[in-house]
Amino acid sequence: MSAEATTMRRDRRWIWLLVGAGLALVIGANWHLVYVAVTSQPDCVAHVRTGADGAAGSFSAAKSSCTPR
Repeated sequence: MSAEATTMRRDRRWIWLLVGAGLALVIGANWHLVYVAVTSQPDCVAHVRTGADGAAGSFSAAKSSCTPR
């Protein structure tokens, strides 16, 4: 086996190692986003209640999951 063939094999191994590491990073980041989306429960935010007169430019929730005050 020539030195050139050995160098080429070593280069291919590094390329595949880097591709695998990149895929692991992308999969890990996506798993983290899914985990945070599933486990987090955002707090209620202040908004105009349905049926209340709000100032111009204010919005109300279409279906609020917060209990009315």
